[in-house]
Amino acid sequence: MGTSQQINSYQRIPPFVEIMDSTLRDGEQTSGVSFLPHEKLVMARKLLYDVNVDRIEVASARVSEGEREAVTKICAYARKIGKLDRVEVLGFVDGGLSIDWIAQCGGTVINLLAKGSLKHCTQQLHKTPEEHIADIKYELSLAAQRGMSVNLYLEDWSNGMKDSPEYVYQLMDALTSNSQLPIPIQHFMLPDTLGVMNPLQVIEYFRKMMKRYPNCHFDFHAHNDYDLAVSNSLAAVLSGAKGLHVTVNGLGERCGNAPMASVQAILKDQFHAKTNIVESQLNDLSRMVESFSGITVAPNQPIVGENVFTQVAGIHADGDSKDHLYYNELMPERFGRKREYALGKNSGKANIAKNLEELGLELTPEQTRRVTERITELGDKKEIVTQEDLPYIVSDVLKHDGTDDKVKLISYVVSTAYGLKPGANVRVEINGQQYEAGATGDGQYDAFVKALRFIYKKYLNRTFPVLANYQVSIPPGGRTDALVQTVISWHYKDGLLRTRGLDADQTDAAIKATFKMLNIIENEIKIS
Repeated sequence: MGTSQQINSYQRIPPFVEIMDSTLRDGEQTSGVSFLPHEKLVMARKLLYDVNVDRIEVASARVSEGEREAVTKICAYARKIGKLDRVEVLGFVDGGLSIDWIAQCGGTVINLLAKGSLKHCTQQLHKTPEEHIADIKYELSLAAQRGMSVNLYLEDWSNGMKDSPEYVYQLMDALTSNSQLPIPIQHFMLPDTLGVMNPLQVIEYFRKMMKRYPNCHFDFHAHNDYDLAVSNSLAAVLSGAKGLHVTVNGLGERCGNAPMASVQAILKDQFHAKTNIVESQLNDLSRMVESFSGITVAPNQPIVGENVFTQVAGIHADGDSKDHLYYNELMPERFGRKREYALGKNSGKANIAKNLEELGLELTPEQTRRVTERITELGDKKEIVTQEDLPYIVSDVLKHDGTDDKVKLISYVVSTAYGLKPGANVRVEINGQQYEAGATGDGQYDAFVKALRFIYKKYLNRTFPVLANYQVSIPPGGRTDALVQTVISWHYKDGLLRTRGLDADQTDAAIKATFKMLNIIENEIKIS
């Protein structure tokens, strides 16, 4: 039978998929990640109570005193809310040491790590399959005495099915005969430990497992070395897996594990499978784990990345206004988020109109055009403007559009070099007449102002105002460094004249503030 026929003829997608999160155990094996006990407790609460995952794997037994403290606190909390049976701890075939450790922490479920390939059994444990099976059965008897439930990992199962399937079947045959076991194994957990499988192999191997052991509850535990963790997880579900292991943000050793948010979205949207996950909590959970782990989520990470619900192209924003032409089932509100429209050189009027609408700002078509031009100008400088920046741009553009300026900047060059003072060459137009000068100064802006002073003194025989104060800041509420606000105070007549410039570059912002000041003075001169 061909592979496509196997896929189509095998088994319908289960109506319900159990989700086990291993962020606190397998996710902590991410290089550089180590959670403190209180952080593990906070994340466990979020996972169990808000996100409502079916099970959480919280630690490996006997690792450290910090792990003991974390597991004890999590078990106490889970017992309090009636979910202690959802808390699982990885344990080892070690003559009962792991079982004792877990029991002392208050745990009632052990995920026993057995060897799922002949190589691991003989070369790592240096035991025969029969000896390993006997050791596992002994652990089962000890767990039974403690009143503990047992799930069984078949470590390196993917390579076991590829290289030594007879060993896998020998192990499973011995551990599925409940009449010969002290207690039954609840879940058989099949990991692709080295992340070497592809979806067709997952389907093939799961089909064989399901055919031989139709009454077993199989979980699949994917790793992402070939960027196939999500695809392999879904292939496992298609083939009869009743549970999937995931981590938040795809944390895990090497390339990580299957990310919870991606698995959840595809299960629901592509296969109409059901889970207990509360999708609206996934973004908050992602941000929490990002903070505690110190591992930044990629901006384009599906579901939880910063940019995944942001429309950049103006044509997309325009389409969204016309019967949601660019929407799909991944609506941001599902995941506690909202759609945003990026502001940059590709925005177009539609993106800007969407942002203005959300802020409650109404502009005329001409005003919108001028704001669009200003944002495009910033975009050409590779700056991303946030919605919080937009009111400041609008205010700056509308207060000063430059169309009636008597003093205009035609061109300028500022430079700095090692061992030399910064310099500036400036060309300006004042009342229709162009002037040019150069100067050096203590900084680029200082050199620019000195060049202007020279022009005003030599060609106009006028005094240039003296700078009183110079302040640089990010506009209040701005979330990025796209805009710099420069506020300059000048001694003028008997008081101070204060002007503001807004730009991506600090020097450009200061220059804009300077020309606003010069035009105010020029207009006063003309009026008088």
